[in-house]
Amino acid sequence: MMKGQAFNPYLPSWEYIPDGEPHVFDGRVYVYGSHDRFNGSGFCVNDYVTWSAPADDLSDWRYEGVIYKKSDDPNYRDRGSMYAPDVCLAPDGKYYLYYAFAPGVTRKSWAIRCAVSDSPKGPFKYHGEVDLFPWSKEYLPFDPAVYAEGGRVWLYYGSAMFFPVLGVSKSKVKGGAVVELDPRDMLTVLAPPKQTVPVTGGGVGEHGFFEASSMRKIGEKYYFVYSSVLGHELCYALGDAPDGPFRFGGTVVSNGDVGLHERHTGPKNASNYTGNTHGGMLTIGDDHYIFYHRHTNRSCFSRQACAEKIEIAADGSIKQAEVTSCGLNGGPLKGQGEYEARIACNLTSRKGGRFHKKPFGKDAKGCHPYFTQSGGDREGRGDQYIANFTDGATAGFKYFAIGSLKRIGVTLSGNASGEMIVTEKDGAAAAKIPVSPTAGKKTFYGNYTGKGGVQPLFFTFRGKGTIEQFTKIILE
Repeated sequence: MMKGQAFNPYLPSWEYIPDGEPHVFDGRVYVYGSHDRFNGSGFCVNDYVTWSAPADDLSDWRYEGVIYKKSDDPNYRDRGSMYAPDVCLAPDGKYYLYYAFAPGVTRKSWAIRCAVSDSPKGPFKYHGEVDLFPWSKEYLPFDPAVYAEGGRVWLYYGSAMFFPVLGVSKSKVKGGAVVELDPRDMLTVLAPPKQTVPVTGGGVGEHGFFEASSMRKIGEKYYFVYSSVLGHELCYALGDAPDGPFRFGGTVVSNGDVGLHERHTGPKNASNYTGNTHGGMLTIGDDHYIFYHRHTNRSCFSRQACAEKIEIAADGSIKQAEVTSCGLNGGPLKGQGEYEARIACNLTSRKGGRFHKKPFGKDAKGCHPYFTQSGGDREGRGDQYIANFTDGATAGFKYFAIGSLKRIGVTLSGNASGEMIVTEKDGAAAAKIPVSPTAGKKTFYGNYTGKGGVQPLFFTFRGKGTIEQFTKIILE
């Protein structure tokens, strides 16, 4: 039974775990991912940590601490990042963590390495390197995933990026790859790689392989999840064996709902600011989830963990999930109480959105709102909020089970003067909240006149000036 409500992002506001791979070990869900830094200057600059929750209560996440440091890798030379990892329980009863590491710029610096532990919460100890260099001109050693079954182990990897330092040309990169590993040492490659999903061709259309390999078995089907060349989406391909062949299935989730609705055809008119994404699937009983990440701080370097429930049909197909504020909650949020504005699942400006390829310039805020926080990226350093909320900006929250709601409040600060207009799924105004300049945080209210039931709530500011900090919404 859930102790409380679950939100997106599902970890505390100060934590930045992208590329999340969830696994159930000993009755708990452990999430392994990269570790970004708030206001970071690059991808994955922090050491690996993990969080866990009881499998029957996905609202109750516990910090398990640092499980592996960059300095634990003997190749570390005070430089480089550890990218998206994955973990499996191996036939020998130990837990193996695989990760991509780039500590230098030599031809063999890009590699997939491995660490081992007796516990899913670590600490992990360096174990060795998987030698994939003979095939690195076609399948780049990046973003590993690992899957173990019946005493056998498979490693998945690849990227559609091309690296001149490896002597790789863009035309030679084939896509994703899978190799079988020797379970006796968990490092030795038993045969040359097989392709999982190509960059182009093979029935993938515009959803060719880019990176972020992930493998799960559900029923008798093997689901290969990956990030497509479009960047903002996770797609899946189905196979009858761990090493394929795989046939393209479709999109599991887009962090901007691109392709879900007719009006969301690309990053410019998406429901949210988009950017790269990466994650894996989780099955608990009859429930299935997809884990992914969102972008904050006007940057692609401060990403946060999110998840959504997904539906798998009898034929194995997956319906594209909608990005929500209540992904792991098991249903809509209560239509009463205070909610942090940071759980907004949709965020756009009057000019639409954009895809985060690199950070915004520090002086180039323009009209774009964004998630940020005060202080650093450690516990207790500051609250997260929406900043730079100007005329035409919209923050959407999905979904609430609205019953006896009388009025809606917003807590904010800034020199804004105008109205916060709240709409529901039919687009009609459900509340109009007058807003005036305030140096400190202040809550403004408007009467609720909506239709009730299960509803999204969209907050759009109309007026002059800037809401510098949009911190809460209040349902009374």
